[in-house]
Amino acid sequence: VQLQASGGGLAQPGGSLRLSCSASVRIFSFDYMAWYRQAPGNEREVVAQLTRRGKTNYAESKKERFTISSDIADNVLYLQIDSLKSEDTAVYYCHARLGPRHYWGPGTQVTVSS
Repeated sequence: VQLQASGGGLAQPGGSLRLSCSASVRIFSFDYMAWYRQAPGNEREVVAQLTRRGKTNYAESKKERFTISSDIADNVLYLQIDSLKSEDTAVYYCHARLGPRHYWGPGTQVTVSS
């Protein structure tokens, strides 16, 4: 299983970005998928999770500006980030779980700066 995140880049504060994660298998086969991020000097933290049944879970501080979704037909997981802040600067990782196995993509860099 391979995951590939994309859509990162340089964005201005207050702007929006949509990250995408494609998978080498059908995403509905996963028990759940999630987005994590890791800022410089910090531990990797969960941002949002989407279960196979469509239930979403967000880290407490991520509920207002982050939206996780998927397009089953296109086999893509998304993370919409609105009202970008400098503290959103991080490498964002796509994660998937299938039974006891966890899969990670290589991450996409998001830099928020004016």
